[in-house]
Parts: sequence; C-alpha cells; structure tokens
Amino acid sequence: MQGKHGHLSREQKQLALRLHSKGWRLIDIAREIGCTAPMVGRMAREGRHLDGKPFGWEPREGHLTVFDREEILVGLARGDTLTAIARSLGRAVSTISREVKRGGGREGYSAWRAHEDAREQARRPKPFKLDGGRLLETVTAQLKQLWSPQEIAARLRLEHPDDPEMHVSHETIYQSLFVQGRGQLRRELARCLRSGRAARKSRTATDRRGRLPGMVMISERPAEVEDRAVPGHWEGDLILGENSRSAVGTLVERSTRLTLLLHLPDGKSADKVEAAMREAITALPASLARTITWDQGAEMAKHSEFTTATGIPIYFCDPHSPWQRGSNENTNGLLRQYLPKSTDLSIVTRAELTAIQDSLNGRPRKTLGYLTPSEKFTELVATTG
Repeated sequence: MQGKHGHLSREQKQLALRLHSKGWRLIDIAREIGCTAPMVGRMAREGRHLDGKPFGWEPREGHLTVFDREEILVGLARGDTLTAIARSLGRAVSTISREVKRGGGREGYSAWRAHEDAREQARRPKPFKLDGGRLLETVTAQLKQLWSPQEIAARLRLEHPDDPEMHVSHETIYQSLFVQGRGQLRRELARCLRSGRAARKSRTATDRRGRLPGMVMISERPAEVEDRAVPGHWEGDLILGENSRSAVGTLVERSTRLTLLLHLPDGKSADKVEAAMREAITALPASLARTITWDQGAEMAKHSEFTTATGIPIYFCDPHSPWQRGSNENTNGLLRQYLPKSTDLSIVTRAELTAIQDSLNGRPRKTLGYLTPSEKFTELVATTG
C-alpha cells in the first residue's frame, strides 16, 4: 500500500500519527497503513508527517473522505454500531453499511485501503451500459410506452431476476439516454417526465364552487377504504382539455390502481358524467364496485341519481384536498403524458381512450411491487369470482 518506491504518502503518515495519538498499538497502525511497526515508532518519535509525497486525490464533495474513513475504522475498533458511526458522521446508515461491506467487513475494514480503492474506482472509466444490445432495445421500447425510468428499471429486475445483463438503474437510464442521448431517444425520455407543470397552484385560491345538495363527506366513508385491503373502492375526477372546454373522466381503483377512462365527447355536464360513470362501473363485478370518492365539482350534481341507480355511494373530498384521492391524482399525472392540457378532448375517440387506458393498466407501478394494475386486478377477479 506504499507508493511506487516504497514510500508512505503524507496522508498515510498523518493517519498513522492520529491513530497513535488515540492510543493505537504500533503493530495495528502499521497493518493499517502498510508498513512496519518500527517505522511507525520512528514517525511517532520524530513527529514526521509532512515529508511524504501527497496522495494527490480528494474525493468529490459529498463523498467519504479519509477522515470519515478513519472515524469508521476507530468506531468499528471500539465496537460501535453502524448506526452510531453514521450518526457521528452525519451520514445515512446505508452509506456506512455499504462502505464497511466494500472495505472488508467489520473485522477486515481498513480506512486507508478503502480510500485507495475509492480513488481507483473514481479513475476507472465507466462503460455506458445502454450503448446497445437487447437491454437498450427493451428500454427504448418501454420508453415509447411512456414508462418512467424507475418503472423500467424495477420491471426489468422482476422479469429477469437471474440475468444481470438485463438489470439497469433508473439513474443510468437518465444518464445514458438523457444526458448522452441523441435525437429520438432524447425526446422519448423527455416524454417520461410526469409533470410538465412550471409552477404549483396556490392552495389559497378562492373556491367558487357551490355545495352540492345531499353530499356525504369523506369523513363518513367506511374505515375499510383507508387501508386498501378491501378492493372495489374507487376515486374519480375529470381532467380538462384546452381552455377547460372538454374533459375525460377518470376512475381509479384504490387497491390495484386499475384505471377506467370515461368518454365524454358531448361535454362534461352532470348528466353526461353520470351516464358515463354508470356505464363503466356497472360492467364490473358487484364485489369490485363498492364506493367512489370524488372531488366537489358541478359535474357531480347527479350523484344522488347515480347512487339510486347503482347502489354505490359517492363520498366527497374536502375543498382543496387532492391528497384525499391520491391514487387518482397520481394517475391523472400519468394521463397527462398521453393527453396534454392543450388537447381538445372532445375529439379523442373511444378507441383512442381505450388504448390509453390499456397502456396505463399495463404499466408497472412501484406501489404494486412493479406489477401492473391489470395483473393485480386479474388476481382480485380470480379470488372474488
């Protein structure tokens, strides 16, 4: 671990003297920095630490330094837990755990060897994993389906658990296709960004909506809806088109995230929305259509008629509380990748909506362990059928 000509670097000597001042034995210090115990004793007696050649490398900001690694080494020698070491350094426990594992484990960790290894790793050119081949073809195809890099990365591990060549991190997808991307690939990846919003809407905006007669508020919704263990509870909303003149309805099942899109070519009046909801929901098994939670909007003026016709109660969110139907909000964000706000939704055909619906339901979701909504819904139908 010494230099090319057997000399210790300045940083190694400084580390040796610091460990000596903490009471470490000469033989243990020598093993740590890669020299003999007499050499360490001579350095300690003479206080020599500036005559060595500098190591010549400093880690990037935010990465572990040689002083951090020294604290890890000393903490391990004291028998400290990884959590205690992480706390003393102000680092995540996972960072310390990975460092110790890479450096030989609790019994074999060497601060200086780990620091040298980090320099070599930083110097080593990293080949782009997505330069070509089957992995690139698969990633590109899934980007064209509007899957996000995180969804792609997780789904690849699910589908190819024993094939590391088909594993890639979502960050690598961003780096390889976005930063280094060219032409069509760059544009395809940009479409995977879920929010095109430049600024968030203020929650202090004035609510001009009137209260609908007979509303039953979300506070009275059955407790079983909250934990998502019981299927058949839906969340609904409208997404609006250009200048808010057209709309598409969305219904999302809370347990499986299955999405139903409501075709509203003739407008978003309460009559049209109620009819489209009834058509979609009555096609489901009764056990998978228990409740609907919706925002307070004029399109729900016929909610009582809907409940009378279907037996399915509708519960209303509190004003300015989109998180009370979070599954629907998240799905609407995904839907905007297919139907941007500038779209005239009145001219979108039923066939086009069905294709978008199928794409959404065939998209792996993190919250489902990267299964798709269709796969989860099929499981439920099989168990309740």
